Amino acid sequence: MRTLALDVGDKRIGVAVSDPLGILATPLTAIERTSDGKAIDSILEIAGDQEVGEIVVGLPVLLSGHFSEQTKTVVAFTRKLEARSPVPVKMSDERYSTLEAERLLSQSKPKRARSRGEIDAAAAAVILQSYLDARTSG
Repeated sequence: MRTLALDVGDKRIGVAVSDPLGILATPLTAIERTSDGKAIDSILEIAGDQEVGEIVVGLPVLLSGHFSEQTKTVVAFTRKLEARSPVPVKMSDERYSTLEAERLLSQSKPKRARSRGEIDAAAAAVILQSYLDARTSG
């Protein structure tokens, strides 16, 4: 079963997808977040095209484990997505995902050659790979 992962930001949403066996995460794209409704339309279209069985949304938790204003924003977006999604929507801790994505991309591309969208999609892949690894080991 394929899984779709989202790294929800204020301006863009990074998207990644797993392989059919649910082992490997791959960055897919970044969606401009002009409105929640349009973003959700795009997410659900991708989910249908990729034939995913679930969607995982990265939950931005502070290092202390507490929620921030961004956490509340992502939870509200996730609730809207859940209300419209034909597949289950779950949340997963995303601490360090953007830093890890930037680190991984720096090994393959110079900083000036990376777009924000690439970083967002790579962050979604980091979230997804962490989720997939925890699922298979747990």
